[in-house]
Amino acid sequence: MIAKVKTAAYLGIQAYLVEIEVDVSTGLPQLNVVGLPDVSIKESRERVRAAIKNSGFPFPPEKVTVNLAPADIKKEGSAFDLPIALGILAATDALPAEKLSEFIFLGELALDGSLRPFKGSIVIANSLKNIGPFIFPEENAREATLEREAVVYPVKNLREVVEFLQKERSIAPLVPCNTTEAVTELQDSVDFSEVKGQSFAKRAIEIAVAGGHNLLFIGPPGAGKTMLARRIPTILPSLTPEEVLEITKIYSVAGLIHNHQALVTKRPFRSPHYSISPIALVGGGSWPKPGEISLAHGGVLFLDEFPEFRRDVLESLRSPLEEGEITISRAKMHATYPARFVLIAAMNPCPCGFLSDPRKTCRCSLGQIHKYQMKISGPILDRIDLHVEVPALSYPTLTSEIQTESSSEIRARILACRKIQAERYPAQPLKLNALMRPKDMKHFAKPDAEGRKLIEMAMKELHLSARAYFKILKIARTIADLACVNSIGAEHIAEAIQYRCLDRHWSV
Repeated sequence: MIAKVKTAAYLGIQAYLVEIEVDVSTGLPQLNVVGLPDVSIKESRERVRAAIKNSGFPFPPEKVTVNLAPADIKKEGSAFDLPIALGILAATDALPAEKLSEFIFLGELALDGSLRPFKGSIVIANSLKNIGPFIFPEENAREATLEREAVVYPVKNLREVVEFLQKERSIAPLVPCNTTEAVTELQDSVDFSEVKGQSFAKRAIEIAVAGGHNLLFIGPPGAGKTMLARRIPTILPSLTPEEVLEITKIYSVAGLIHNHQALVTKRPFRSPHYSISPIALVGGGSWPKPGEISLAHGGVLFLDEFPEFRRDVLESLRSPLEEGEITISRAKMHATYPARFVLIAAMNPCPCGFLSDPRKTCRCSLGQIHKYQMKISGPILDRIDLHVEVPALSYPTLTSEIQTESSSEIRARILACRKIQAERYPAQPLKLNALMRPKDMKHFAKPDAEGRKLIEMAMKELHLSARAYFKILKIARTIADLACVNSIGAEHIAEAIQYRCLDRHWSV
């Protein structure tokens, strides 16, 4: 007899339906799994056999063949254990086969028949919500209900599932999770009011967050570059329910959703070490997984000690910084992950770090300084909107009792600026000045006569590229929005040019 069970798999953050066919026939006792299974699925033979026996059901002493369709797509993971076990039980008339067609089953089986969680339940619920209700392990059920239209039944073990299908047990579907209520204001342990001085750098951060621009800090050790970056999450806008769902899907696929946390409610702040590999940064592997740039989607990617990253690692950022997504291609598959983030980078001006420090003498030779600066290619620098020098602080500044702006005050201006942008770009999914299209710039980023003269002079004197020219206009648009001004004037262009210090003196 042949039994069919519906299950699912995902590729990237999109899921597809998988049909498991189980055939029990005469022959030597064995369990074969076909349909391009990976090692973890092949090992399910022993897990399924033990789980069925320890749940009180007989395992057929015959030849059992399990096919995973479509057979031309590679499958991975242990979530096929439950549907395989149910298919075997249905093929041996231990449960009604017609009931299996009503649900989509996923779950990893322990040897005693209990169910363990799997990765990507929200991705599957989101993609296949219209195909049928789901039966998931309890640990996955709450995460899956983030998709409000999905019907999810939580179960603890294989016997519970069989009894539910045989109508010997009643299980109620979970109430959908309200993502709007889940997004709450969290108390931050740090605040911009703790930062002494650095008003120019704080202004640059405000502009970068308000318009979604990338930012590079340049300054000596101890100037406060990392401290400033660590406080950026305190001024980021709250996530929308749509963003909560999208970011949670990425973290679910990456296996970073824990039992006590069903969804991501705060914008990500990722800070990988400079020893990171290209695959760990952009994603990849034999089975494509999201990297740090995708885990930073909707938030901040902070790269400290920027020139210390390997050259190939930094160059891999070119396409994601432009496109806002990364496509990982393999011989038989490709996966696309979103990667729209604000890049915040920090670096010293030279290997010893004291080239720009007036109190300490730089010990580096001109050759060492040039080699250090050339670790960052022109195309990468061109994709970073704001280049800001962070000077060393003096003793009077450090000990000053003058009260500086708090994160909540800065955040209020950013929210007002983002509201202006949302009204300006109603048709765009991401309403940020940094993502303005060329046709939008003709209408919204056109400077007045004085502004045009100033930017024309800057193009000639600083030898700016076309990309740098458009970035200056976008920064100026954000500066004008923060000032609640419709037109872009010379003062906005002048301030925008100030944040391109590497265009003025990136040579020694």
